[in-house]
Amino acid sequence: GRVLAADVISPADVPAHDNSAMDGYAFASSDLTTQTDLTLNVVGTAFAGRRYDGKVGSGECVRIMTGAVMPQGCDTVVPQEFTQMAGDDAVIVVAGTVRAGDNRRLAGEDLALGKPVLAKGKVLRPADLGLLASLGIGQAPVQRRLRVAFFSSGDELRSIGEPLEAGCVYDSNRYTIQAMLARLGCDMLDLGVVKDDPAALDAAFRRGCAEADAIITSGGVSVGAADYTRQIMGLLGDVLFWKIGMRPGRPMAFGQITSNGKQAYVFGLPGNPVAVMVTFYFFVREALLHMMNARQDRLPLMSVRSQSAIRKKPGRTEYQRGILSADHEGRQQVRVTGSQGSGILRSMSEANCMIVLHHEQGNVNAGDMVEVVLFDGLI
Repeated sequence: GRVLAADVISPADVPAHDNSAMDGYAFASSDLTTQTDLTLNVVGTAFAGRRYDGKVGSGECVRIMTGAVMPQGCDTVVPQEFTQMAGDDAVIVVAGTVRAGDNRRLAGEDLALGKPVLAKGKVLRPADLGLLASLGIGQAPVQRRLRVAFFSSGDELRSIGEPLEAGCVYDSNRYTIQAMLARLGCDMLDLGVVKDDPAALDAAFRRGCAEADAIITSGGVSVGAADYTRQIMGLLGDVLFWKIGMRPGRPMAFGQITSNGKQAYVFGLPGNPVAVMVTFYFFVREALLHMMNARQDRLPLMSVRSQSAIRKKPGRTEYQRGILSADHEGRQQVRVTGSQGSGILRSMSEANCMIVLHHEQGNVNAGDMVEVVLFDGLI
């Protein structure tokens, strides 16, 4: 999950030498005929990590293992299963089973000396680490981890382990936010549950501003009498926007605050658990990746058939939780995960995709095509 801070240039060819892609016999393609079987004398064996140093002449071959360096004079490998032994020291290549150059991996075929391997801004994945290791590179420059502070606000919220009084609920948002930030590779500062009190919120914002690059809050950005988050954001800086034409997640705020000469971006997310996750995935995630100087592509949309009717009002974008599957003919289809209320966290837990219903789109009929975003690679 770390982000490359500079291009990585290949210090060598990979593979370093022409080598065999198969277990078989290496020989010169000039010996090939397409009309009759070819008989070759076996003059040696080449192993991976132990090359055959002799020269291979016309009518000769070398027994070779996968990954072994191609012997001098050889440019083709016939797989073992396409041959027949002719005594102890000869092999017959069945006519028509191999062409010139088959099963030979060329030096630099994977990576060429001096060519870019990984670009600055690349978010490193396991395959990238293996690629670096294949070049003998044990260290690469990466961006500093983005530090993100987060808290939930609300007098009714309790952390896990605390008793629940009447009218109180356990705070789930901090735990989902923490997991989503961990997936992005962020350093995290958990500021806990903050009461619906202007002084307490002011203190939390100031601490987050002092110790982090960005702050994520959940709750307190709507129009309730005790919703102070947006108010404190405005006192400490600028609220750049509030409310989005989407569902769930309409009461989302974004801005920048300043405290003691230091600035931090603030993402004020709604209090409903599903709305927190949807706004994070479709707004906060992209912004944080940008702050990390990470290269990113737009999330791919897949067009699939809806298994049922979906109600939708034009004038807002909706993100409904869905289950993507294949029908008996292998065609992709999607269905919603039951009730789509913004407080029903189970609808996210059961889903494997998000159904994207665009701004001017209306009701969807069963059998209509809709667009989905897969969770794999996103969550």
